Amino acid sequence: MQTHYLACDLGAESGRLVRGSIWENRLEIEELHRFPNRPVHSGDSLHWNVDSLHQELLEGLRQAAKLELPIRSVSCNSWGVDYLLLDKQGQVLAPTFHYRDPRTAAGLARVLERCDWPAIFQETGIQLMPINALFQLGAEQPGRLQQAGKLLGIGDGFNYLLGGQPVVEKSMASTFQLYNPRTGRWSDKLCRAAGVPEELLPDIVASGTSIGKLTEEAQRITGLGELNIIATCSHDTGAAVAAIPFEDPNHAYLSSGTWSLLGVELPRPVITDHCRDLNFTNEIGANETVRLLKNLSGLWLLQESRKAWAADGQNFDYSELTAMAAQAPGFSALIDPSDELFTAPDDMNQAIDAYCSKTGQPTPGTPGKTTRCILESLALIYRRTIEELESLIQRPIPAVHIVGGGSKNHLLNQFTANATGRPVLAGPVEATAIGNLAIQALVGGDLPNWKAVRELARRSFPLERYQPQDRPSWEQAASRFNRLPRFQSSPEAR
Repeated sequence: MQTHYLACDLGAESGRLVRGSIWENRLEIEELHRFPNRPVHSGDSLHWNVDSLHQELLEGLRQAAKLELPIRSVSCNSWGVDYLLLDKQGQVLAPTFHYRDPRTAAGLARVLERCDWPAIFQETGIQLMPINALFQLGAEQPGRLQQAGKLLGIGDGFNYLLGGQPVVEKSMASTFQLYNPRTGRWSDKLCRAAGVPEELLPDIVASGTSIGKLTEEAQRITGLGELNIIATCSHDTGAAVAAIPFEDPNHAYLSSGTWSLLGVELPRPVITDHCRDLNFTNEIGANETVRLLKNLSGLWLLQESRKAWAADGQNFDYSELTAMAAQAPGFSALIDPSDELFTAPDDMNQAIDAYCSKTGQPTPGTPGKTTRCILESLALIYRRTIEELESLIQRPIPAVHIVGGGSKNHLLNQFTANATGRPVLAGPVEATAIGNLAIQALVGGDLPNWKAVRELARRSFPLERYQPQDRPSWEQAASRFNRLPRFQSSPEAR
């Protein structure tokens, strides 16, 4: 018999509800409902519209009910670091802050006054990023935290709103910089540094945990029955990596989207001074693995450039921009995507022009040249990050496996192969939803073990392969790129 599952994949640009059906040892997926995720500006503050996202999720479930299929379970995943606060009655305590809200700078300074950066890294193994929940919580008003009853990750929060228990799944917990991967518990030291009351932090559950049933109200609104709610990997990258059909466990992975998350899968964390100095992070993955990775700015740069062009009346889709980039001259200008100029500019194209001017390079000037600048620069920062990874794990990385929406960008995939000098395997595009659905299938008994999660992805979705090309030009470009100004963390952090 066919068995059916539902995954809600919430991203920083959009969300969707996906059906997964297993038939003859293969997974078939169908997007049932897609919706935008637009942050809310309130003065200088930036929030997520939780009510709107919840209504869109329910609409997706209504669409699923119309299929009249026997659906076993549902699970939600999302980006990391952000959180929902629930009040003492279990209601969402507004606002839910966006990780790009400017308050994080004050939170960073406040926490570092109470606990220095080496101690924070030693406790968590998580890289320094002002957007991390540790620093966001450090920016909270004490009165608001006293009002709160529980803190949940975004994906965990939507599982809760559907009827799940108020818990945090381990892959999500590890993104907060409040979780100690050695003890498997919240860090008392860092909770004190952030001013977080102990009772605010929920229980941590393993990926693949049944946490409740769809509420009667949600059943009435959607027309669905009493679905199981599963905490799969609540963090979207954890779910995506769970689905990567690695041909060799020594390969690196790159989850390519708004962010680029580049790393390797290991049995245990790497918490060393060298790891801290290189600003890598140790996040928990499915089946108690560790994802040693670096969070890099990704296609956010192109998304924001596209938005700026649209504001000027130039509406391009991504395929048009990529085609123009393919025709543009190579290596005219390079940027460091991690530079603080690109964190949250009012106009990304102006920020890129300013960086180029500041570094004595010609400004791109056209959408095609700007897109090529972004894609080449991303490929080169991937190269540098892989070299840093190799120094940490003391072994070569023979190839890179790219998943996520960015894996559809053939030009960026080829540039990545060229820049790194390594073969690139691309796919599946829908790795996050596939990982979410496959873990549900494991819980539901359709798969026998964790190994079968990746085998299902391998059988169901083809991969594309890219071989390195034009090596001399890319070696010269890498030399130029490595001389560009580097992003420096705050003096307090150092």
